[in-house]
Amino acid sequence: MSLESGLRSSLGSWVKSRWVIVPGGMILFTLVWLAYVTSHNHGLVEGRVVDAAGQPVAGASVLLFERGFVTHQERGRATSDAQGVFRFTDNRSHSIQLEAEAPGLGRTDRRIMRLWFAAEDAKLAEPLRFPAPR
Repeated sequence: MSLESGLRSSLGSWVKSRWVIVPGGMILFTLVWLAYVTSHNHGLVEGRVVDAAGQPVAGASVLLFERGFVTHQERGRATSDAQGVFRFTDNRSHSIQLEAEAPGLGRTDRRIMRLWFAAEDAKLAEPLRFPAPR
């Protein structure tokens, strides 16, 4: 066995060892995560507001609450359009709550949103829904 083939064999087994594969995998995961965060940290929060029957509510005021040390403080307001869609463009938190209010309909329950990182772009899976009139 020549020195060159022995070195090649030794190098090949070293590259396949857990001492290279585990840190290499961690570095790769970290780089992919950082790329994801960089492309999804614009602070956009979007959703819809509907009435009890599921119809869009135009002109509803949507409040964004940001978690402080102990409580949630109001940090922004948006108004829903004709399709009931609202959009915040400046969220910088990872723990927020959303609530809508409209004249004659009252208020929706607060929707808690926990994001993976601050300023993560988010879209509500379910709309903010006003309760049925009593």
